[in-house]
Amino acid sequence: MKAVQRSPWWWVPTLYFGQGIPYFAVLNLSLVMYKNTGFSNADIAFYTSWLYLPWVIKPLWAPIVEMFGTKRQWTVVLQGLTGVALALVAFTTHLPAFFQMSLAVLWLMAFSSATHDIAADGFYMLALGQKEQAAYVGVRSTFYRLANITGQGALVALAGILITRTGDPRTAWSIVFGLLGVVFALLSTYHFFMLPRPAADTRARLKGNPFTEFLLTFAAFFRKKGIVTILGFLLLFRLGESQLLKMVVPFLLDPVAEGGLGLDNTQVGFVYGTVGIIALTVGGLLGGLAIARFGLKRCLWPMAFILHVPGLVFVYLSQVQPDSIGLIAVAMAVEQFGYGFGFASYLMYMIMVCEGEHKTAHYAICTGFMALGMMVPQMASGWLQELMGYQHFFIWASLATIPAFAMTALVKIDPEFGRN
Repeated sequence: MKAVQRSPWWWVPTLYFGQGIPYFAVLNLSLVMYKNTGFSNADIAFYTSWLYLPWVIKPLWAPIVEMFGTKRQWTVVLQGLTGVALALVAFTTHLPAFFQMSLAVLWLMAFSSATHDIAADGFYMLALGQKEQAAYVGVRSTFYRLANITGQGALVALAGILITRTGDPRTAWSIVFGLLGVVFALLSTYHFFMLPRPAADTRARLKGNPFTEFLLTFAAFFRKKGIVTILGFLLLFRLGESQLLKMVVPFLLDPVAEGGLGLDNTQVGFVYGTVGIIALTVGGLLGGLAIARFGLKRCLWPMAFILHVPGLVFVYLSQVQPDSIGLIAVAMAVEQFGYGFGFASYLMYMIMVCEGEHKTAHYAICTGFMALGMMVPQMASGWLQELMGYQHFFIWASLATIPAFAMTALVKIDPEFGRN
C-alpha cells in the first residue's frame, strides 16, 4: 500500500514544539519553580546549568541512534518516556528532599530529551530535501521557540494562578508538571500515526564492528574542512545571549528593591506568553523565508545583528525599571522577534556543516558544542548577577556578544546554500 504523503505542516510544528517543551522544562521552567520555592539566583543558575550536560555529551551516544532502529521509532518512544518523567517531577514536589529529588528526575528527563533531539533532528533531515529544510527552518525554529514561550509564558502564568488559589507553590507546580505529562502522552500517540515514513529512515549499515563505526563517525566530523572555525562559531555565537537568557526570569520576578522589575508569575506569563508568542512567530517565519529567498551567506550578518542587538533592551529595563506592563511587553516583543529571526541562521549553519554521510550523528555533535557554549557561561551567570547587580550584568552580557560577530566574519558559506 502506498504511503500517505502529508504536508510537513502536519508534523514539523508538533515535532519541534515537542522537542522544545522538555528542554525548556528542564532548563527554564525548573528555574521559575525553584525561584518560587525560595532558592537563590546563584544556586538556581549553578545547579540548573548542570542539567545542560546531557545536551553537551549527547554526541557520545548519537551513533547508537543511527545504528539501532529508525529515527521515527526513537522519536515516538522517547516522547512517551518524557511524558513519564514529567509526571514523576509532579510527584517530587511535596517530598522532604524536593530540591534533590526533582533535580534527579530532571537529570533523567534531560538524557531522554537530548536523545530525542538526536532522533528528531535526524528525522527532519531525512524526511525533507535541502530546499524543504531551508523553507521550514523558520517554522521549526518558531515552534521550538514557542515551546520556550509556552514554558516561560503560559505555564508560568498558570502556575501563578494556581499559587494564588492554593497558596502553595509546590502544589501549583505539581499540577503544571502533571499536565505536561499528559500532553506528552498525547503527543507521542499523535506522532505514531502522523509522522511520515521516509525511505531514507533506516538503520545504518555497519561496515565493521559498532565500536569502530562509532569512532569513525566522530573522526569524520573532526576532519571537516575549517573545523576550528566551525567549533569556534558553535561555541561563541551564543556567549552573551546564553548568560542573558538564564537571568531574564529572575530579573522579571525579583523585587524592584533588588534591581528586578517586581512582576508576578501571571504578568511574566503575559509579557512572554502572549506578546512574545506573536513577535517570535513573525520573526521565526520571516527568518526562514529570508534564508530560502537569499541564501544563508547573504543572511548571516544581518541575522547576527538582529539576534544580538535586541538584548540591549534589558540594559534599558534594568536602568529604568519601568512599572508599565505595556512598555515591558514591547521590550520583550523586540527581543523575541530578534531571537526568532536571527536564530534561524544558526540552525541552518549547523545543517550545512552536517551535509553528507552521518548527518544525524554530526548534527548531534554540533548541538552538543552549542550546548557546551550555553552551559559553561550560564553556570556562572547567577554568581555574576549577584556580584554585579542586574544593571552591570546586562551590560556585561551585551559586551559578551562581541565574539559572535568575530566568528561570523570567519565562517565560510556556499552562496547558494539554503537558497530556493
